[in-house]
Amino acid sequence: MSSRLLEGKICLVTGTSRGIGKAIVERYAEEGAIVFANAREESSLEEWAAACSEKNNTTVIPIYFDITNASACKEAILKIKSDYGRIDVLVNNAGMVTYELLPMIDFDKLRTMFEINVMAMIQLVQLASRMMSRQKSGSIINMASIVGVQGVKGQLGYSATKGAVIALTKSAAKELIEHNIRVNAIAPGMVGTDRFTAVFEKSFKEKMANIGIGRLASPNEIADVCVFLGSDLSTYVTGQIIGVDGSTSF
Repeated sequence: MSSRLLEGKICLVTGTSRGIGKAIVERYAEEGAIVFANAREESSLEEWAAACSEKNNTTVIPIYFDITNASACKEAILKIKSDYGRIDVLVNNAGMVTYELLPMIDFDKLRTMFEINVMAMIQLVQLASRMMSRQKSGSIINMASIVGVQGVKGQLGYSATKGAVIALTKSAAKELIEHNIRVNAIAPGMVGTDRFTAVFEKSFKEKMANIGIGRLASPNEIADVCVFLGSDLSTYVTGQIIGVDGSTSF
């Protein structure tokens, strides 16, 4: 039975068409939040959002935009403002991942990954925090990764973007706390999303030995920490990088 920890909170979650983002929206809806669920592909979330709203007696609103498009991001935030007058939680979940050894790094792909994982995130933090500053409250949750903390062989580019996410989270937390805005990041280990499970089976099966708990995380286990950080259970928590990795070490 849900305790409705996010009852009535207005939330924006990016990258929700699958995996962790989808799980976050479903958990937020279970906890009573009004959720704007972002994806790039027009009309791709309608049925799921309607079912999610009905099941949880709340409102899940699909909002379609590319997070690397500055004017589209601004329009999305303005729509949330005009519809509800506030934004309580921003979850920057959308991201791109590559698997390349150092000699094989494709620099065009690397620039795109920085654009998506870092620049777009800073832009959304900037836009959402303006509204949050006026209401003197808010929680921003950024998706980092264990590889941004520990590093890993074969993902230098991706690790570099997630290291940047960690640094920007800590700096934003210091800047925004005077407005009562909390900024934290989650650093998942290996998560059993459909996309990652396929890659894992093919290329990383031997890495199971690196996971202390002996299994991949479920997307819901990441979403649960998002619930904590978005709720009033974490009002004194800011600038933290919370590892959700089942004791993984590379």
